[in-house]
Amino acid sequence: MITVNGVTKKYGNKKVIDDVSVQIQKGKITSFIGPNGAGKSTLLSMISRILKRDEGEILLEGHDVMNSKSNELAKKISILKQTNHLTMRLTIRELVSFGRFPYSQGKLKKEDIAYIDEAIAYMELEDMQHKYIDELSGGQRQRAYIAMVLAQNTDYILLDEPLNNLDMKHSVQIMKVLRRLVDELGKTIIIVIHDINFASCYSDYIVALKNGQLIKHGATSEIIKEDVLLDVYDMHIPIQTIDGNKIGVYFSA
Repeated sequence: MITVNGVTKKYGNKKVIDDVSVQIQKGKITSFIGPNGAGKSTLLSMISRILKRDEGEILLEGHDVMNSKSNELAKKISILKQTNHLTMRLTIRELVSFGRFPYSQGKLKKEDIAYIDEAIAYMELEDMQHKYIDELSGGQRQRAYIAMVLAQNTDYILLDEPLNNLDMKHSVQIMKVLRRLVDELGKTIIIVIHDINFASCYSDYIVALKNGQLIKHGATSEIIKEDVLLDVYDMHIPIQTIDGNKIGVYFSA
């Protein structure tokens, strides 16, 4: 479990995260939703210790993440940020192998290679694994980065807008993979996501943020409601139930 207690982050005098407290349940998918500027990515970065908090505490299984050694933390939490910049020309396979660095320190063993192969297969990248990253479409590149995170084989996986640049087919593919990682392997996944319908269909829990503040958190069924979404997005979003999933009809709202 990840516990966020009274966490605040400031840039100058502006609070981008304002006294947020929430628990992330283990072995579940939790989605962070909210409008632009809500603080979703900032909170995700503080959980992974990429950003330092100004106030409060963040506990990973009872231990403050700020007191963890970097290499040990990297074996527990992996994160994929929204923007990734490479300074080297790498193939997909070489990129994915970076996910094993906390374990191999650059000297890949048989076990590392097995995790690399599995991650590439999960993302259906076998046929192109020797292509260079700069030769790929945006969607293919995104899948390669997610494969790198999967190869890291951490209990906690943090993804910042993982569906960016993906078409519908590959967006669904990735969400199904995340669901399998939770249901079959017991992973704990936190995702920042804009599409409330993907959050509704694949998440166990949702954390709704706005202007750096926590609006509401709870089971998906408690959040995908018209009154809650009105508070979050300042717009009326009708909800329909389709095949047991609550779908927000925001396209003409």
